[in-house]
Amino acid sequence: MDTPIIFWILFNCFVLMMLALDLGVFHRKNHEVSIKEAISWTIVWIMIAMIFNLIIYFWEGQDHALEFLTGYLVEKALSVDNIFVFIMIFAYFQIPAKYQHKILFWGILGALILRAIFIFAGIALIEKFHFTIYIFGGLLIYTGYKMFFHNNAKIEPEKNPVTRLFRKFIPVTSELHSGSFFIKQNGKKFATPLFLVLILIETSDIIFAVDSIPAILAITQDQFIVYTSNVFAIMGLRSLYFALAGVIHRFWLLSYGLAFVLIFVGVKMLIVDIYKIPIEYSLIFIAAIITTSILLSMKISQKTPVNL
Repeated sequence: MDTPIIFWILFNCFVLMMLALDLGVFHRKNHEVSIKEAISWTIVWIMIAMIFNLIIYFWEGQDHALEFLTGYLVEKALSVDNIFVFIMIFAYFQIPAKYQHKILFWGILGALILRAIFIFAGIALIEKFHFTIYIFGGLLIYTGYKMFFHNNAKIEPEKNPVTRLFRKFIPVTSELHSGSFFIKQNGKKFATPLFLVLILIETSDIIFAVDSIPAILAITQDQFIVYTSNVFAIMGLRSLYFALAGVIHRFWLLSYGLAFVLIFVGVKMLIVDIYKIPIEYSLIFIAAIITTSILLSMKISQKTPVNL
């Protein structure tokens, strides 16, 4: 659908308002986010997304509403993999819980900007060079295959080329310094481990965007639907992280479920010119796979513990 510019402006104003309320009102001071608070905010973000979905339903009809819902579900499910990575990074650098929200806030703000760039670039590529849809489809199938067979890979931040390059230009302190990203000592500027963690969070999101953006482009290439479903999934990521951080290891089969989802949407992209799978069938399949993997995870004990 050709979305009027006023709707883009209103939506982004809403996002900026929510971010301002988050940082300026609800989380002005560093504090450890309780499970109760995290669950409450997770429910709030899901409800806001569903209200927005209802608006799309009355505004543009059932098909666009189903596209938003399916895209939101895929992005939300894939964001769980981000949470696994966040847990490993925070554990590696021993970041206290009271500072994690601040890092995730700025990390997600950066992610919103990066996702917008990836979304518009991806849609432009498909519109101008249709064959790229097959490249995206193949990439998703390959990623799903890798996820299925290598879902317990360890993260090694010190080997990350981005952090190694950063350390060459700006020295990093060994202490956290009360949650600051930068400090000055003897007239020299130093970064703290918090900023190094923020860089890793942003880097990991770029990597995940390579998977998640093609995944939602397999569902719809409507810019407004793709963008808004991504934004709602990302905006609720922080609260979801704090809600699941202590129990996420129990959902050990979810990575396998997500692998099947990526393979499915990859195949959907590859056969789009031969047969277009109805959006309602895609929604049912994706929801069934995710739900089944979660339920089986809770029922079947994991033999090999996840390395966190």
